[in-house]
Amino acid sequence: MSIYTPDEATLSGLSEKIEAIPPRPHHSALLELANHLRSGCTFRYALNRGGWYRSGGVIAADGKRLADSVDSWAKTELEDCGGDVGELVDRHRASGLLVTRHTGRTHYFVAAYGPAPADFMQLEVEELQEVLDRPLIDADKLPEDLQELIEPVTPAEIEAQAVGAPRYRFRRLIDMRQTIARVSSSGAGNNNAGLARLLSDWSHSSASARGHLSDHWIASLREHLDRYRNPLISASLTSRHARELKPFQWNEELSGVEMSTQLQAFDRAAGYPSAWYFHLVAGTITPPKIAYAVARDLDAGFSYLPDTEAALLRAWVAAPYSV
Repeated sequence: MSIYTPDEATLSGLSEKIEAIPPRPHHSALLELANHLRSGCTFRYALNRGGWYRSGGVIAADGKRLADSVDSWAKTELEDCGGDVGELVDRHRASGLLVTRHTGRTHYFVAAYGPAPADFMQLEVEELQEVLDRPLIDADKLPEDLQELIEPVTPAEIEAQAVGAPRYRFRRLIDMRQTIARVSSSGAGNNNAGLARLLSDWSHSSASARGHLSDHWIASLREHLDRYRNPLISASLTSRHARELKPFQWNEELSGVEMSTQLQAFDRAAGYPSAWYFHLVAGTITPPKIAYAVARDLDAGFSYLPDTEAALLRAWVAAPYSV
């Protein structure tokens, strides 16, 4: 199946449809919509990453919304006060105005469409809810400049009551194969070269015969500007199972049967063979000292690794890399 490149109109329509759906625990309506994006692609829920928030708006004490963006509202008010923050504070210190924030989680959905590890689609959708965050003016610590008003270092705390229903927000739809091509031409450093090598390693590993890469990993993209203001994109992988995996119990004498037992236990917990190796390259759960200890076992004649994993490990020890 070829690379999927939706045009702006398609993405805009997708965004509108997603954002019209009320969030549900199992995202059934969202998945039904996603599964009509491309013939032969069935999306499955992968994971969510939460704990982040964005600044919100300004609400009066009686609940009336004054602005959707505290940043824009504060800048307009400051201009109206002739640039005098003290006047702005005096104008609103007794008004009881409240600032909101948008708490969020990002949901990831994946759909494999071919056997190669990069042959999958990834849909990213945010789930947001606006809640009360803080008083606009902290009477015990008045802001001295606009930045302290918009984003105080130690804001006064209030109960985070919801001021709106949860909602979806479309973030991104990517074809991983296309993303790899973009990353390879981006020139964003060794991390991108490492990703290409990891995908090759997956194709030659025992894991590839037991499932698709997207069964166990999602893509994490980062975009930034270089010093010449040119856009760069880099990509890494995030484990879908990292929260359930336990670190290795390392000691200097770990080798042989005991080492083999730990590697096998790790792979069982992750749900696929060679998992310990990919968490060495793409994660932090398998420490490099485990890899070097296993390599010493191989040199000493132990044969608890399949030939595929032994070859991957020897290549890594000769030229270590990470993603």
